[in-house]
Amino acid sequence: MLGFTREQCAAGLLSPRIGNVYSGSSPLGLCAALDVAEPGQRIFLVSYGSGAGSDGFTFTVTDRIREVRALAPTVEQILSRPTVQLDYTGYARFRSKIAREED
Repeated sequence: MLGFTREQCAAGLLSPRIGNVYSGSSPLGLCAALDVAEPGQRIFLVSYGSGAGSDGFTFTVTDRIREVRALAPTVEQILSRPTVQLDYTGYARFRSKIAREED
């Protein structure tokens, strides 16, 4: 309804790939958009739902993006790293929430 194309939104739409990260969704999407943004472009960030209400922000990308972009891995690089699927029991053991059975 706002006139954005699917391509314009694609970089920041990560939930189909990584699930709902709740309050981290907006900053993570902003990071992904900044990974591909060029100076002069505008980024429109809107969050809503999960009882948090709704907020909207606009950002204008400056020339400094070229200086700082290489200081950290991109969101895509992080998501491309090998992962290990961990169920809740494995997570609880890892976080020492439950004891491991001794052999």
